[in-house]
Amino acid sequence: MTLTHLNARGEAHMVDVADKQETRREARARGSVHMQAATLALLSEGGLPKGDVLATARIAGIQAAKRTHELIPLCHALALSKVTIEFTLDEAESCVHVEAFCRLNGRTGVEMEALTAVSVACLTLYDMCKAVDKGMTIDGVRLEEKRGGRSGDWSREPMPEPAAATSRDPSAEAEKPAEAEKSAAISPTSGVKIQFLAELRERFETAECVLEWARLPSRDIAGVKLALINQDPKYKALLNQRVLCARNEAMSQNEAAVAPGDEIAFFPPVTGG
Repeated sequence: MTLTHLNARGEAHMVDVADKQETRREARARGSVHMQAATLALLSEGGLPKGDVLATARIAGIQAAKRTHELIPLCHALALSKVTIEFTLDEAESCVHVEAFCRLNGRTGVEMEALTAVSVACLTLYDMCKAVDKGMTIDGVRLEEKRGGRSGDWSREPMPEPAAATSRDPSAEAEKPAEAEKSAAISPTSGVKIQFLAELRERFETAECVLEWARLPSRDIAGVKLALINQDPKYKALLNQRVLCARNEAMSQNEAAVAPGDEIAFFPPVTGG
């Protein structure tokens, strides 16, 4: 097998496709953006700082597909006839799955256009959500299938299902001491970790703090708010109905119970550009 982007002297060059027959070409690519459950909930509700996340990422992906030749040096400028970007919100995996589809009638394939569309759509999702979750990860960017062209059709082989365990899993046994150690570390005198996200971080001039368990007047989110206000009146802003809260990365209301060792995050449902 030879690399078509190298000439006889081993130099990189653009492949001449003028003599190729014009045929229908299609490609589909996928990728995923993993995030905290609270971030996914905000995205679903339209409560993230930069507004309509999915609409913006869709436009970005379509734009990227049309301008792939400006990003990848040896790609041809193609007159794409169709580009679609689809999103699937996966609560079980706490991620957004992104799929791009590209089509044209031409002399060269659209695999790079589909992969570029997915990549930029994922990057845009990160940019739109990073105000509340900088720990997001982008992974699994890959070509799923391509149709047409001299090399014919191609599809990725499905991943084999994991075999059912027939014996005791040593790794599961190894996790038990760690869980026991974690439980032992949480006692009635443990604290509750508080995080302030987005503009609340600037308003309170702190990103996080720890509340002593004994300072909580009640063992729920409302008690956490009151304990913070008793500690410093500047936290009265937390009583505002528009301040959202997540307990251990799950959206929570005032009546939600808290326990020693919990992580409580407060953030505003900002909208707009």
